[in-house]
Amino acid sequence: MHRLNPDKLLLSKWTAVKPQNRERHFMVTTLLRDDADRITGCVLQAVISGNDYPIDWRELKNNGVWLQGWK
Repeated sequence: MHRLNPDKLLLSKWTAVKPQNRERHFMVTTLLRDDADRITGCVLQAVISGNDYPIDWRELKNNGVWLQGWK
């Protein structure tokens, strides 16, 4: 498991361990917050296609799914 600081997620880069639709490299483009201003999720944008995928930011901690940086 990665240790992540949610406040430093914006514009961070990620690599999918098992790419789908040739989308392997992603960047966090938006942080999603609740009413108490806590980060609840983020939007990953695929580099190759520009598609956006909203996810729970805690999913990025899973080494079996995500690697930090572009590998």
